[in-house]
Amino acid sequence: MSAPLVRSVSGVRGIVGESLTAHVLAAHAWAFAKLTGARRVVVGRDARPSGLEMVQAAAAGLQAAGATAIDLGLCATPAVQVAVEEAQAGGGLVVTASHNPKPWNGLKCIGPDGTFLGSERVQALFALADASAPKAFPPPAPVESESRAVQWHVERNLAVPEAGAALDTDPALIIVVDGCRSVGGLSTVEALRRVGAHVVPLDCEPDGDFRRGLEPVPAHLGELGRVVRESGAAFGVAHDPDGDRAALVDAAGEPVGEELTLAIAVERVLSKRPGPVIVNLSTSRMCEDLAERFGVPFGRSRVGEIHVVEAMRAAGAVVGGEGNGGVIVPASHFGRDGTLAALLVASHLQETGEPLAGMRRRLDLYTMMKAKFEGVVWGEHEGRLRAEFAGADLDEQDGLRFAWPGAWLHARPSQTEPVVRVLVEADDRDRAETLLARAGRVITGAAPAGA
Repeated sequence: MSAPLVRSVSGVRGIVGESLTAHVLAAHAWAFAKLTGARRVVVGRDARPSGLEMVQAAAAGLQAAGATAIDLGLCATPAVQVAVEEAQAGGGLVVTASHNPKPWNGLKCIGPDGTFLGSERVQALFALADASAPKAFPPPAPVESESRAVQWHVERNLAVPEAGAALDTDPALIIVVDGCRSVGGLSTVEALRRVGAHVVPLDCEPDGDFRRGLEPVPAHLGELGRVVRESGAAFGVAHDPDGDRAALVDAAGEPVGEELTLAIAVERVLSKRPGPVIVNLSTSRMCEDLAERFGVPFGRSRVGEIHVVEAMRAAGAVVGGEGNGGVIVPASHFGRDGTLAALLVASHLQETGEPLAGMRRRLDLYTMMKAKFEGVVWGEHEGRLRAEFAGADLDEQDGLRFAWPGAWLHARPSQTEPVVRVLVEADDRDRAETLLARAGRVITGAAPAGA
């Protein structure tokens, strides 16, 4: 297996021992400390087998730059974001490759405010790592440790009124949590139990022995569905390896799609605290419909958490996120948070009495389809796509997003994988299929692969 190092606003990712070596990771950690001037940096990791080695590399890079590394151990990405604030650190690093396959690992870089570095600073970090990092790093000295990251994360989320309300049900609401054998379950199981849910853990042991596909997409949630049915649960929630996303299955064990997670969270927050909503360009129209229903401003940003966060800050948004199950509520912190998403869904279901399947029928009035294309060069296809979909409303913030009444298509190069992604949503399945097929023919001359 071979793949180049992937560097973007989402950080650095590569195959361990190939494009991502201990030296490469140390060089980027060194550049992070030099660029930000951070003297104390918290470092957390997901459960990948290479995580300990990569944390040691990060510590070596930080120490070589004169910074102190504070090891948080195993914890979700949003827990590291919260820990930056709670520990009053100068920044944070997360050793994770998120949803990329097991051989991968990477580094996400968090500024002193608990949010990821923006595009310009990330590019400056990469340039510094390439041009000025030491040729070798000595083994790191012993590092400080901090064991409260999960606790801080849970407490921050429970302090959000829309998320932390007690589930006053008898018997207790049963919820299955699929932790993907990584870190998402650490916070989510504890948080849901704190509000009174009966939690059934599934693969919440953070040992990195991944037993399903790492993205929490419907094709990977069969075992979660089975456990939900057998336990009589109200719903199940599945995380990706670093716990910043959440996907749902209903009481019948049927996946309802990651997009619905964000829509339910938006409805929950707006029902209590109306305000502006910001999502990315690839997110379902459901959130736009909800903003219209509640009479609040709505906007879209480029794909990527920091782009959504920057737009949310500018708009004073009360809720937003990305349709991949990434919910952002500033009342907790400015970051995607799978645990917060689970709490919002549980609170909304308990208060309204509406089952998840009912919410899906009411909110999800569209057909969304996704595809990815490997081995293609994005710049070679922009002009052909423009010609194919001439006459549509065009947004060029991030790739090309074409919109028509009742439908849209977004084509863009991925920030985290060497692929081009195409997403389509329409109020009619045939229309969605036709739009996706047209894009596929333009890009490759053949039908697209599944997303």
